[in-house]
Amino acid sequence: MAKKSKIAKAAKIDATIAKYAELRQQLKAAHDYEALSKLPRNASPTRRHNRDQLDGRPRGYMRDFGMSRLNFWHYAHLGQIPGVKKASW
Repeated sequence: MAKKSKIAKAAKIDATIAKYAELRQQLKAAHDYEALSKLPRNASPTRRHNRDQLDGRPRGYMRDFGMSRLNFWHYAHLGQIPGVKKASW
C-alpha cells in the first residue's frame, strides 16, 4: 500500500487539474502562453500519475483495469475480473 500522503497529494493534483481545466483550454485556444505559464504547475494534466484505485500503488499500473499488476494478478486468479481468464495452452 502506498503512503497516505502520496495518495492525498495525487488527489490534490487531480482537484487542481479539474479546477483549472476550462481556463487552460481557453488560454490555449487564445495562444496566451504567458498567462498559461503563470498557472500553478499542478494544473497541467501531464503532472498526473496513474495510481492503483485499490491501494494507490504507482508502478505497474494497468490502464485497462485501473489497478496495478499485483492486484490484477490477485483478483484475476480469484475470478473477480469479468472477461479475464488464466491462459493455458
